[in-house]
Amino acid sequence: MSRSLWKPVYIDSKIANQEKNLTYTLYNRNLTILPEYLGLSVKIYNGIRFYEIIITEKMFGYKFGEFSSTRRYPKHKKKK
Repeated sequence: MSRSLWKPVYIDSKIANQEKNLTYTLYNRNLTILPEYLGLSVKIYNGIRFYEIIITEKMFGYKFGEFSSTRRYPKHKKKK
């Protein structure tokens, strides 16, 4: 279910105050990517490991969770 339109955008003020050369770890995947985050290096936790991404202009308006997959791809056994 998506967030209601009358509510403001869900953001984290700690990320906006970060320096550009540091990496910031996120556990909350439903934060919206804002233009202030351009060039930041962020590690996003997907439940198993961290995915490191660098925020670009094409990512604005998306959620952080869209860039770290939580699904495992099936590995089928080979026939003998």
